Amino acid sequence: MICLIGLASSNHVWAENDGCHSAWPAWSNFKQTFITADGRVIDHSGSIKPTVSEAQAYALFFALIANDRASFDTLLRWTENNLAYGDLTAHLPAWQWGKRADETWGIIDKNAASDADLWIAYTLGLAGDAWNEKRYTALSKLLAQRILNEETADIPKLGLTLLPAPTGFALADKSWKLNASYLPIQLLRWFGSTDKDPRWKQLLASSMQIILGSSPKGYTADWILFHPEKGFTADINGAEKGDGGYNAIRVYLWAGMMNEHDPDRATLIKALSPMAKLTEMKGYPPEFVNIMTGEVKSPGSSGFSAALIPFLQAGKASKALQQQELRLEAQAIKADAYYDQVLSLFALGWREKRYAFSAKGKAEMAWQKICKKVR
Repeated sequence: MICLIGLASSNHVWAENDGCHSAWPAWSNFKQTFITADGRVIDHSGSIKPTVSEAQAYALFFALIANDRASFDTLLRWTENNLAYGDLTAHLPAWQWGKRADETWGIIDKNAASDADLWIAYTLGLAGDAWNEKRYTALSKLLAQRILNEETADIPKLGLTLLPAPTGFALADKSWKLNASYLPIQLLRWFGSTDKDPRWKQLLASSMQIILGSSPKGYTADWILFHPEKGFTADINGAEKGDGGYNAIRVYLWAGMMNEHDPDRATLIKALSPMAKLTEMKGYPPEFVNIMTGEVKSPGSSGFSAALIPFLQAGKASKALQQQELRLEAQAIKADAYYDQVLSLFALGWREKRYAFSAKGKAEMAWQKICKKVR
């Protein structure tokens, strides 16, 4: 028997019901280009051929959206064995793995990355429910508790806050270095609704403050500094000189994909709306933008255009939306550009209605509905 999945456009995807797999060419191409047979996601742009925990986390999420259980298990196995010292119940994943200076391969930086950890715990929780796998559910809960215990700080005048990593972000001048793109509100809302630990709701409150504080004129910074007495200030001494770029593009992406009934969605779409106007004026999203003046340093890639599509759609910025859709048609995303491909899988997978976030933050997959209908 064959079942039909309707997409946002006139195109359709056909799937056989022997596992409810739906064809997702973009995911198939991503696997072929970036994922090794043993489950390692490689960024080909670097000489060390690095793998970062973020890449493993995102690939796990895409495998779940595609109902690709085999790839999911392979990715999870590699992540646990190589980034978590063989035990995800006892360790947060190291953030970077690759070719070391002595020509050996392994962990390059053992510090964790909280955004990756958040996505891994979230995806494991969803996968445990979707595939009725208790191990995934247990791993999700254990990792979630480790995130709360090891990657948060109670910052004066901000409250309990998700730090970018366990170490390195509490600065000597009693300020903290934070990253708004590490804080997808829908994920935090899901943890808050499924986990009785009250700290998740505290993180949700501080995360909204960080996103808004990182975007004083509607353009989000890659990194922001917070001092209890000075508030939020641009990290002008960082590599990005306080600008918004490769990290910040995800803030608009996460906000655009929020459920229309999420209580924080309207606030974020309105606060970030200057980015929609800037994109319409330029015809492209900026690669880097001065968060105070809106000065554009250079055009963003086609991957950045893809990332903004949910945000422009949510904000009803129809002209800018059409511009970016045309830009994607005129300038295809490079097949070997890891980050651009990731942004596209998130944004266009959502646009094609392969998944959607509920008001409580749960990613609901199209294949689950199809499987129920078939059975």
